[in-house]
Amino acid sequence: MIKKILISACLFLSLVSYSQEGTSSPYSFYGIGETKFSGTLENRSMAGLSIAQDSTHINLQNPASYANLRWTAFAIGGSTNKTKQKTATESGSAQKTTLDYLALGIPMKKFGAAFGIIPYSSVGYRIQNNTTDDTQNNKRFNGWGGLNRVFLGFGYKITSNWNVGVNAYYNFGKIQTNSLEFIPYVPIGSRELNIATLSGMNYNIGMMYKTKINKKLSLFSGVYYTPSSTLKSENTRNIETVSYNSSFDLQVVDTLAVQISKKDLKLAQKWSFGAGVGDSKKWLVGAEISLQDVGELANNYNALDNVVYGKNEKYSIGGYYTPNPSPYSNYFKRITYRGGFKYEKTGLIINSQSINDVGMTFGAGLPITGSLSNVNVGLEIGKKGTTNAGLVQENYFVVNLSFSLSDKWFVKRKFN
Repeated sequence: MIKKILISACLFLSLVSYSQEGTSSPYSFYGIGETKFSGTLENRSMAGLSIAQDSTHINLQNPASYANLRWTAFAIGGSTNKTKQKTATESGSAQKTTLDYLALGIPMKKFGAAFGIIPYSSVGYRIQNNTTDDTQNNKRFNGWGGLNRVFLGFGYKITSNWNVGVNAYYNFGKIQTNSLEFIPYVPIGSRELNIATLSGMNYNIGMMYKTKINKKLSLFSGVYYTPSSTLKSENTRNIETVSYNSSFDLQVVDTLAVQISKKDLKLAQKWSFGAGVGDSKKWLVGAEISLQDVGELANNYNALDNVVYGKNEKYSIGGYYTPNPSPYSNYFKRITYRGGFKYEKTGLIINSQSINDVGMTFGAGLPITGSLSNVNVGLEIGKKGTTNAGLVQENYFVVNLSFSLSDKWFVKRKFN
């Protein structure tokens, strides 16, 4: 037990250290960055489908699922994202490797509890236009950081068919943006550094329902709701004149007085509905819809006239299949295969163009022999954005890896 706790603590610290730049998308400049998927790889491999009820795995999206736990479940996951970015005339590529979540679920008879940490949004971009045109300025922009959330949740089984649950979140993080501009033939340029320190609390509530249709077929459904909440932002702006020395190191020439301000941002309310059919031990097919209202996420440093925010809409279809879940069957028949398709309107509208995300997901749960634990691998292929109106299209390929470790913890020994 002590070893497990120490390992968990080390992984927790690793997650915090890696979560500062989890994307390479230029669209992460806007609002509070690119919103991350708030669930485990098992759900992500089904395009975000969250209706599955499991006694050995954590479902972080719907807290009602915690009441289904019968084994203590530890989950950690990470991903590598390779992106090809292109405009109408140019192209480039980027790659990021991040830790995505860390969580522990604990069964308590009719109750279940879970806690952990998971990123909510990430900022990470580097853009420059080193032009040879004497009439245009050389500009460089980069940003990093994001919003993380620590959560504590409880689920309760009202009846054998009905579960309810609630998650409480503490959101925290820091976003930094740096812009640098030089005029041709002028040795001194200008730099603006913005730092936004974010904090706030919110919660979500969920419900899950499962019932038998016949001896082999069951109906699964779930809904969860996140009310709107306030995210406080303490902003610091530094404006400086700078130059490069002979070693091309940036040197500060002069600094204006630091500007400090505060702004309340709004995380919009969100609804998610899902339903599906299947045999919980062997297969499931379902669909889910998530709807989020318009938030107020533009801060003092990134409020632009050509950018507006709309409603976020996400549509997912997915499922899983296990040929033979018996622990005595052939190993390859015990592998759980997952897949899904998603279409999302991110709510970001630039130059009158809606930034949409379309993708397909695949995954496999590889059982660890002699236990209820498994290693999960996943692939995600998709496209985000457009090359219209001078914008950037991102074609991405994501490789995911996670560990779901299930065991009986906190059991009193009968023999020493």
